[in-house]
Amino acid sequence: MTRLIDLPTLSRLVRDIGPARFLEGLAARIEADFRRWPAFEKSARLAHHSARGVIELMPVCDGERYSFKYVNGHPGNPLLGLPTVMAFGVLADVATGMPLLLSEATLLTALRTAATSALAARALARPGGRRMALIGNGAQGEFQALAFHTLAGTTEIALYDTDPSATDKLQRNLADLRPGLRLIRAGSVEEAVRGAAIVTTATAAKRRAAVLTPGMVEPGMHLNAVGGDCPGKTELHPEVLRGARIFVEYEPQTRVEGDIQQLAPDHPVTELWRVLAGLAPGRQHDGEVTVFDSVGFALEDHAALCHVHALAEERGLGTSIALVPEAGEPKDLFARTLGAAEGGG
Repeated sequence: MTRLIDLPTLSRLVRDIGPARFLEGLAARIEADFRRWPAFEKSARLAHHSARGVIELMPVCDGERYSFKYVNGHPGNPLLGLPTVMAFGVLADVATGMPLLLSEATLLTALRTAATSALAARALARPGGRRMALIGNGAQGEFQALAFHTLAGTTEIALYDTDPSATDKLQRNLADLRPGLRLIRAGSVEEAVRGAAIVTTATAAKRRAAVLTPGMVEPGMHLNAVGGDCPGKTELHPEVLRGARIFVEYEPQTRVEGDIQQLAPDHPVTELWRVLAGLAPGRQHDGEVTVFDSVGFALEDHAALCHVHALAEERGLGTSIALVPEAGEPKDLFARTLGAAEGGG
C-alpha cells in the first residue's frame, strides 16, 4: 500500500515535533544527500510556462528511491484566494516501481527551501553575523526566519515588504513562537539591509527586478536569493552578481532559472554540494560577498520526502491507500480492478 500524508497530517507532524526541531532534522537530511551528490541521477525540472505562471515536474533518483514533485508558481493566485505555490510529491521504490509515499508538498517546499537556505548560509556567511534582512515577507517569510534563527544563529531580522500587511502577518505569526528572535520593521530595502550580515530576498513578482543594487551591498555580506526561480524572473542587479562569488544548486538548471541568467554562460559558479563535501572552498575571507542563487532543486525535495516517509513510518502516521493494484494475479488487471463481468443467462 502507498502511504498518504495530506496537509493536516504533515502540519500535525511538524507541530508535534516542533518547527525548529523538524527543520534541524530536515537540514541534516538535505546536507547528507548533498554530500552524496554523485549518487543521484539528476536533470533540470520540466516546466510548462504560461502567461499567468508555471507548472513544473521535478524528478531525481539515487538508484534506490525515485521521487518527483509537482509544483506551480502563479504570482496572481493570492488575488484569487489561492497560494502562489502549491505542490505534492511522490517517493517510489526503484527495484519494483511501487509508490511508497504520496505527500503534500506545499508546506514541505517552504520547509525544505528554508532549511537549504540556512544550510548554505552556515557554509558561506561570515562567522558571527547575527543580523539578517528579509526582503519579501510572504508565504516563505516565517520559514526563512525560523530556519536562520534555528540553524544559523540569527537573532535579529529586519523586515521589509512592499505590502505592509505581509510584514504584519509575519510579526504576528512569530511573536510567540520564537521569543528570542528580534523582528524589526524597516521602511525600505535600503534601511533593512544596512548592517546586515545576511540578506534574504524572497519576492514573488515574475519579472526582471533589481531588489538589491550595488550601492546596498556591504563587504562581507551573504546574499540568499530565493525569489528568482524561473526564466525572466530575477532579484539581484547583475553588477551585484559580478562583484560576488556565486554558489548554486544544480548549475544547468540555475543558468536558465536563477539570477545568473543575467550573466555570461561561462561566468564562474560553484555548486553548493562541492563546498559541503569539502571539494571546494566556501567563503575565503570576511570581506568577501557571497551569493547563494537558490532556485530549488529536486534533490532537496527527495531528501524532504525521505525524511517525512521515515518519520511517518516511525510514528504510524498517514493513511494507507490503494493507489496502484497490489494483491492478486499480476497479469489479470481486469479481474483485480473490475471484477467478474456481469451478465449471464
